Amino acid sequence: MMNDIQGQAYPVPELPSIPERTFHVTDYGANGDGLSLCTAAIQAALDDCASSGGGMVVIPPGVWRTGPLTLHSRLNLCVERGALLQFDSDFTLYPLVQSHYEGNSGWRCQAPLDGAGLSDVAITGQGIIDGGGEGWRPVKRFKMTEQQWDRLTASGGALDSDGEIWWPSLAALEGEGICRKLQDEGETSREAYMAARAYLRPVLLSLRGCRRVLLEGPTFQNSPAWCLHPQGCEQITVRNIRVRNPWYSQNGDGLDLESCSHALVEHCSFDVGDDAICLKSGKDEEGRRLGMPSQYITIRHCTVYHGHGGVVIGSEMSGGVRAVRVNHCTFIGTDIGLRFKSVRGRGGVVEDIVMENILMSGIVHEAVSFHLFYAGVEGSEGYMDDPVPVTEETPVFRNIRLSNVICRGADTALLVNGLPEMPLTDLGITNFRAMSRRGIVLRNADRLLLDEIVLHTEEQTQPKVAAYRCGDVQLIRSGGLSVTTI
Repeated sequence: MMNDIQGQAYPVPELPSIPERTFHVTDYGANGDGLSLCTAAIQAALDDCASSGGGMVVIPPGVWRTGPLTLHSRLNLCVERGALLQFDSDFTLYPLVQSHYEGNSGWRCQAPLDGAGLSDVAITGQGIIDGGGEGWRPVKRFKMTEQQWDRLTASGGALDSDGEIWWPSLAALEGEGICRKLQDEGETSREAYMAARAYLRPVLLSLRGCRRVLLEGPTFQNSPAWCLHPQGCEQITVRNIRVRNPWYSQNGDGLDLESCSHALVEHCSFDVGDDAICLKSGKDEEGRRLGMPSQYITIRHCTVYHGHGGVVIGSEMSGGVRAVRVNHCTFIGTDIGLRFKSVRGRGGVVEDIVMENILMSGIVHEAVSFHLFYAGVEGSEGYMDDPVPVTEETPVFRNIRLSNVICRGADTALLVNGLPEMPLTDLGITNFRAMSRRGIVLRNADRLLLDEIVLHTEEQTQPKVAAYRCGDVQLIRSGGLSVTTI
């Protein structure tokens, strides 16, 4: 039985069914000396395993340099402890394929670990999988110290015209303009986009339309773009993994579950350059047309050390996000803790969300943020006062419950920036305790219940709970706190 708004866990997803056969990449000529390119040998082991009916492909201890690998059904890629599966950053090794990224389909370089339409697929072991992201990602100058920036620019690559963004190659720098021009012209051919291949950096793991997926054990790190991206998948288990990206990594998300159903994420740690655990469902008109929500998702016992958000919904949520349960998670030093974001034009509905027993410390911006004017920045800055007509492009956030949340250190305890034409509705927060510079700021929200709220704020000239254009705000059992209408 599926749970209601009270927050019980969903049934555990189905695990892959994989035969007990074993294939060793060394039997196919792979060499773990860190110098040899092992793509053909590792792929041969994967292909042979699949043609034999499935099984486990073992990467033993060593440094295994490789290009992109195509996964198969009924297959477990086991990267053993002491093994480093090192993906080469030479973009010429990565063919252009039809993929999905940032809510839209299109041409991108093949993901280092790539699979579509699979069933029963696993990646396990205690080894390390490195995406070679330093050879793909741009780096913004303001994220570097002067010494780091000098060392980076001296290594080669190319700078943009303002000298503020470093690219690993001139081809990558020029690829951005090429893609923009092709998109403006409506060009969709693979041949046309070949000129921008260095710019079309892949995610580390791309699984599209797969069923019964298990990620358990390895460290996934240093991705060219997002790290782990299941899209349109069902029955997903992610547990006991570590996800690491440099804090400055552009688009360095940890785990993006997009349009996925029946997923469990537990006992994982994240230290990344963008959102850590993120739920998405497509972007704008394409996402609304596909209409594939992310739903029946449980996230529990996870730790995030750095990221733009700990657990995040949006901003690409045009197909909807619903039936989500988050429990017993810890965020230390993230830009935002619990983060909900969207923007006019997305459409979609986010509802039936329960997040409980959350601990936070050293949050840079908001401990909890609902921001419907997202503009691609780390915090929740920006707000517009004038309503626009409600259409299918208007995002809806409703029926959300947060309880037992503790935050020691944040700029703002809770920020709600709802839309004037579509206020956030039916938000309940119970037992929320925060030490922050500012308290609670509510804009354009209706039917809010704030129960057992304790705030210790540094800002003494502003009200601890301020509401603007809000209706039916109830503040109860909160030690004398009151709502100030502004």
